[in-house]
Amino acid sequence: MTESDVAETERVDDGYKWTALSNTTLGMFMASLDSSIVLISLPAIFRGIHLDPLPPSNIGYLLWMLMGYLVVTAVLVVTFGRLGDIFGRVRMYNAGFLVFTLASIALSLTPGHGGAAAMWLIGFRVVQGVGGALLMANSTAILTDAFRAEERGMAMGINMVAAIAGSFIGLIVGGLLADVDWRLVFWVNVPFGIFGTAWAYLKLKETGSRKKARLDLAGNFTFAAGMILILIGITYGLQPHGGHDMGWTGPWVLAELIGGIALLMLFVVIEMRTAEPMFNLKLFRIRAFTAGNVAGLLASIGRGGLQFMLIIWLQGIWLPLHGYNFVDTPLWAGIFMLPLTAGFLIAGPVAGWLSDRYGARPFATGGMLLGALSFGLLMLLPADFSFPVFALLLLINGLGVGMFAAPNTTGIMNSVPNDQRGVASGMRATFQNTGMVLSIGLFFSLMVVGLSSTLPTSMSNGLIANGVPAATAHQIADEPPVGSLFAAFLGFNPMEKLVPADTLASVTPQQRATITGKEFFPTLISQPFIDGLRIAFSASLIMCLIAAAASWLRGKKYVHRDGEPDEVGPFGAPEDVGADAADEAPKPESWVPA
Repeated sequence: MTESDVAETERVDDGYKWTALSNTTLGMFMASLDSSIVLISLPAIFRGIHLDPLPPSNIGYLLWMLMGYLVVTAVLVVTFGRLGDIFGRVRMYNAGFLVFTLASIALSLTPGHGGAAAMWLIGFRVVQGVGGALLMANSTAILTDAFRAEERGMAMGINMVAAIAGSFIGLIVGGLLADVDWRLVFWVNVPFGIFGTAWAYLKLKETGSRKKARLDLAGNFTFAAGMILILIGITYGLQPHGGHDMGWTGPWVLAELIGGIALLMLFVVIEMRTAEPMFNLKLFRIRAFTAGNVAGLLASIGRGGLQFMLIIWLQGIWLPLHGYNFVDTPLWAGIFMLPLTAGFLIAGPVAGWLSDRYGARPFATGGMLLGALSFGLLMLLPADFSFPVFALLLLINGLGVGMFAAPNTTGIMNSVPNDQRGVASGMRATFQNTGMVLSIGLFFSLMVVGLSSTLPTSMSNGLIANGVPAATAHQIADEPPVGSLFAAFLGFNPMEKLVPADTLASVTPQQRATITGKEFFPTLISQPFIDGLRIAFSASLIMCLIAAAASWLRGKKYVHRDGEPDEVGPFGAPEDVGADAADEAPKPESWVPA
């Protein structure tokens, strides 16, 4: 054991580590709870501020309510992780708790109605995203500092179970609270936030290394600006533009995407030439770090949009077909998605604990293969599925994600030097959050492509069969399908808004009841939706398989020890004496065998 290993072991306080775990677990639970509670409560929020989200002019409000938080966290986590390495991870984490709590209070006090209220909500969701980024960027690094290498998988497993549990508990809590008052979905965070903030300031302490350095202003600016342009481009690419169903070919979207890519390329050049860079690109020469982040990005893209697709499937099709009122579908969608949470709760802590002994590779790789299997089987389901089969496939998917998440994070964090843990944690979170935004863009785009090919014909034929004049039916069917998709996502019946009131008044009472009833829209959209879903899930399956391959390439168990060389091999850490032949090859002092 090297002197740095002894020093780090001495820094670990068996009592303090549980304080760090419990506080960071509360922080991650609160941040993930808020994300999903807003997601499921959007119908009630828009009704509460008297704003119809479905007209083309209002779709932007809806998208930014969904995407604003994710965009901010994806952009800022690396910067905040680097600041944690310089000024203290606990200090940055504590600030995150405070900012998040204050933003939650501001959101619950939203004044006015209509577009002004929507902008207030979007603005303070962005502020909340700043707090969330501070929490995400530093919580993993704080845990890595507090726990010994042989215990980190267990700690990460518990932490991530709380995050995933929060995201699905939020679906149920949001459904319950939104029925009472939409403001409660923000107030529910406040007690957690006040308690967690006070607890963090009183109990958390700096146990990791801090390294004084000058801020890399050029690197921070180019990275943030590049990421913002790309993620804004993706957000606006989902909106109709110039007579097209989506805006990907719009000049502003293309300019944002191209400009963002150019700025990120400039960021890489700056980081390679800066003495004290925002992010040490040499970390990518560590095999476990690079492979783990590539696998994490692909896994996030592959399953990031799953929750949205399942909500649309349940709220827009399956639940109405089974007699549930549209206004009740958000709550029941959360309940029927619980098998996904159960799978993660079962596999997450177990896989994290086992990875401490056997390394991340078998569990992370196996989890992605299990995820790919679940996507392949979900593609075989009809729109009106048997729930036990659906629940089993969600359970399998949750087990796969649980097997992957904690071991992969532990493998990444174990592989980096002590004084780089904050920025490494931030980069891991950036890959994850960026993958989520990319996934939403990918899923929705593929879904709109699938809907565009069959929904107009299906909708016009259905309307004409129920007495709507052909010209009116064709005009309604030619509306961008993204409106119908968002209607299903929000638990709305769009037929009540798409079909003009005078047209509804001109058909028979029975036809009117059919058009505006529970089964008409779900029946129309079900087959086009399944066509689009199969395209999207095919992409997810491919992403999971590639993530499994990347995860396998990480090599056997590896823990970085301070003092060992960081630059060994073109795509490797000191372990790169040969991942498969490591048992026979001479091992550096810092190499930890499986």
